[in-house]
Amino acid sequence: MKNSIFDLMHKEDLTHLRISYDWKSDTSLLYAAKEWDEDIDWENYNKEFTASSFLTKSNYSCSDTETRRLFCNSGIEEYLETIIELLRKGRHIFIDCYYSKKNNIRFINNVHCDYPGVNNKSHSIRAGGIRRHDLDEDEYDVIIDGLNLGRGMSFKNFAAGIPYGGTKITVMMKPLALKNLRIVGFLAYCLDKSRNFTGPDMGFPAEMADVMKEHFTLNITGGPGGPLGATGIPTALGVYYAVKQACKFVYQSESLKGKKIAIQGLGSVGRCLAEHYLNEDASLIISDTNKNNCRMLKEKFPDANISVVPSDEILFVDAHIFSPAAIGGIIHKEIIPKLKFKIIFGGANNLLKASSQEEEFELADMLQMHGILYQVDWCHNVGGVLCGSEEYEEQQLASMTNVIDKVRKICTEYTWKNLLEAKEKGITPTENVYRKAEKAIYGL
Repeated sequence: MKNSIFDLMHKEDLTHLRISYDWKSDTSLLYAAKEWDEDIDWENYNKEFTASSFLTKSNYSCSDTETRRLFCNSGIEEYLETIIELLRKGRHIFIDCYYSKKNNIRFINNVHCDYPGVNNKSHSIRAGGIRRHDLDEDEYDVIIDGLNLGRGMSFKNFAAGIPYGGTKITVMMKPLALKNLRIVGFLAYCLDKSRNFTGPDMGFPAEMADVMKEHFTLNITGGPGGPLGATGIPTALGVYYAVKQACKFVYQSESLKGKKIAIQGLGSVGRCLAEHYLNEDASLIISDTNKNNCRMLKEKFPDANISVVPSDEILFVDAHIFSPAAIGGIIHKEIIPKLKFKIIFGGANNLLKASSQEEEFELADMLQMHGILYQVDWCHNVGGVLCGSEEYEEQQLASMTNVIDKVRKICTEYTWKNLLEAKEKGITPTENVYRKAEKAIYGL
C-alpha cells in the first residue's frame, strides 16, 4: 500500500492538513482539522457562504503533537519525514492539503514563499498555476512535482517583477466536468482559502477559468473568454527573445538563420516557438508525443527544413540549440555528457532534475563545463505569469500590449545582462540570477 496523507485524512475524517517548515530555524509544525461537512453544497460557494464561513458544527483541530501521533498511528511517520526533508531542501514554507471525501478530490497548495506578496494590497499573496494529476499517480511524486514548480514560481514572479510569492497547486482527481458546479465550486473555495491566484495548467481545461470566474471567484486567469487569450503566445515570444541573446553571446550574432534548433513539445508554447524560429530561416528537429502536432507544423511550413524524431531521441540529436517546451526534470548528471548542443534555452519549467538551488547549481556547472550555455528557465518563460498578473490586476481592462512590452524588455535586456555578469564573475548564469533574487524571495 502506498503512503498517503489523504488516506490518513480519510481515515481520521479530516478536511485540512498543513505541514509547515521554518527554514531559518529548521523546525517543522503540523496542523490538522475538520473544517466542513461533506454535505456542503459547493455550488453555493460565495452565494450562501464564503471562504471565511464556519461550515460544520462538529469542527475540531489537532495540535502538532496530536497530528504527528496520527501519522505514527497510521505507520507513515517516515513518509512525513521525507516530505519535511523536501521542504527543507527547497526552503519551502508549507504544503496545505484540502480533502473532499465525497468527491475524492485531493488539493495540495505547495507554497514556497510569501515574502514578496504580503504587502501588495491584493487578496492573493501568491501566484502559480493549478495542475491536475490522476488519482492513481504516486502522491509523493505529485508532491515533488508541486514543490519544485512552486519554488520555480517564486523566482519566475521575481523575474517578471510582480509582487507575489510562489506556489503551485496540484489536484489529484478525476477529469473535471465543467458543468459540475459543485466540483468547480469546491476548487474555487480551496483556491480562495489558499490566498493564491492561479491559471489552468496541465490536466485542467483552460475553460475552467471562465466558469470559475463567472460563478465563484476572480482569483483565476487565463481562460479563452478572458481579455488576453492564450498565454502560450507571449511565453514563446519571451523564450524567442532570450534565445536570440544567447546566440549573440555564443555566436556574436542574434540571427537564427542557418541554426539547427531542436524543440521538444509542440503545444501552445512549442508551436509558437517553432514558428518564430522558422520565420528566421532556422532548421528544426522536432518531437512530440502527439504526432499530429508535428504533421500540422510541417504542413504549415512545407518548404522549411523540418525533421521529426521520436521523443526519446530529441535530447541526443546534433543541433546548435535545444529549446524544450514540454515536461521538466529531463537534464540530469548521467545525460549531460551525451548532449551535443551549444545552447539550452526553452519554455519548459524545471528543466533540471533538482529539488534545491544547490542541486541546480551543480547541474548548471556541469553543463557549462560541457560547453553548453544554459540559463534557468524562470528567467525567460515569464510570459504566462505576466499575462496572469495583468488580467488579475486589471480584469477586463487588461492589455496584451502591456504584457508584450514587459516580455520584450525582461527577456532581452535581463538575459543579456545576466549572461555578461555571470561571465565577469566566473559563475554560471543560473547561479548569478539566483543570487540576485534571494533577497527578494527570502528577505535575506
